[in-house]
Amino acid sequence: MTHRDRPGTAAEVFSAFLPLGFTSFGGPVAHLGFFRTAFVERRGWMSDAAYADLVALCQFLPGPASSQVGMAIGLQRAGFPGLLAAWTAFTLPSAIALAAFGLLVTGVGFGAGAGWILGLKASAAAVVANALLGMAASLAATRARAAIAGAATVAMLLAPDPAVMQLVVIAVGAIAGLWLAVPDAAPDDHAPRAPVGRRVGIATLAGFFALLLLLPLAAAWSPALDLLDRTYRSGALVFGGGHVVLPLLQGEMAGLVPPDAFLAGYGAAQAVPGPLFTFAAYLGAVAEPFGGVAGAIVALVGIFLPSVLLVVGIMPFWDRVRRATVARRALAGVNAAVVGLLAAAFYDPVIVQGVPTHAALALAVAAFVALRHLAVPPWAVVAAAGAVGGALL
Repeated sequence: MTHRDRPGTAAEVFSAFLPLGFTSFGGPVAHLGFFRTAFVERRGWMSDAAYADLVALCQFLPGPASSQVGMAIGLQRAGFPGLLAAWTAFTLPSAIALAAFGLLVTGVGFGAGAGWILGLKASAAAVVANALLGMAASLAATRARAAIAGAATVAMLLAPDPAVMQLVVIAVGAIAGLWLAVPDAAPDDHAPRAPVGRRVGIATLAGFFALLLLLPLAAAWSPALDLLDRTYRSGALVFGGGHVVLPLLQGEMAGLVPPDAFLAGYGAAQAVPGPLFTFAAYLGAVAEPFGGVAGAIVALVGIFLPSVLLVVGIMPFWDRVRRATVARRALAGVNAAVVGLLAAAFYDPVIVQGVPTHAALALAVAAFVALRHLAVPPWAVVAAAGAVGGALL
């Protein structure tokens, strides 16, 4: 019996993912490369074709693609305990680090004008600019997709209520994609094994939509449910993963987290390994009135819970969904729209609120050049920007 055929255990999955949780720098694309090396080449848990189809599945879903691929690998290897083990091992190292940073900032006082805070915000501007260019090149490369992205940017910048407009932009992007966007090539004939039945899939998908509809009604009952609702909605509606979560979280956390604290934490999130969505742990820790350790836990669970439900729910139906031209066209339009969402967020709050002086702008430009043209790792850029900001700003 090969490694690919032998059922695994949750402990085996946890021990395989934990080193990745401590060392996976570089963002979602790099994470997927690390996963392929670890689980296709080294351990032989699946074939290249099976792994490629898992990646395609998770890029089709809203949420953090690399975390969802990890969940799917754990689910296929050891069932539901394997899914939880993979998520825990890959997520907790960065989540603990960011929550601890949030508690430290809260304990000593934020000091929005402190030089190191300005440096972190400048590094955040550089990271978002670099991500925006990369996403535009791949997701808005045609005239039709660029038009969708441009319209989304204009709509977000002019919207009186950005939180509502984000939902409108995603929906309109899907509709526009049906008419304008050309989908990627049709998928091959390989599909990942579904480790759950269709009944379980239907139940978890129903749970996903029920929480999306009911949590806003329960949010008024307590600050904890309010925080859970905001982070759950962000995790459920962010297409593209990675840096695209910035505009959704920024809109959802308005009133709970000051803008300066938000951007400083976003910069700090670039310096830790693992998924960028663990930024939610920092936001939960600094949120008011419900924050601290409990807030970090609630926010972390809230932003990742949609991914758990979607991965489990869609796998039994994935082979049929991925072959539907309508679904692939709609997804192409959504992906173009999220480029526009990120472009609007790059202007406000990243530039408007995060780069207040010429010196801060100079630091942001230097950080961008280091990222884009000198291939300096993001964690090193963030650390250097914080140090330079502390010394000079």
